[in-house]
Amino acid sequence: MRKATKAVRIMRSRGRALTPRQKGELAALAALSDDQIDTSDIPELPASAWRNAIRGRFYRPVKQAVSIRLDADVIAWLRRAGKGYQTRANRILRERMLAEVMRAES
Repeated sequence: MRKATKAVRIMRSRGRALTPRQKGELAALAALSDDQIDTSDIPELPASAWRNAIRGRFYRPVKQAVSIRLDADVIAWLRRAGKGYQTRANRILRERMLAEVMRAES
């Protein structure tokens, strides 16, 4: 993803409108190829620095209460592993969602 596009998404996700100056800066960055952008003040880290990195460590999605009807055997299967069956159901659905998103993007 281009850097300028990512920056726009981040600003929008935080609910802030971009100023005209920010829009101009992003447009100028978008016109450049990645190798033309000066990143000397933020040098890349070596691969070893990322060895123990955890993606999404501090990401906490917004939860929304819903009521859905599931088959009794599905609920029994989820509850069989103990407390946290709703979290397990959410994890299973998220994994499926991400797999479909990844397939659609490729």
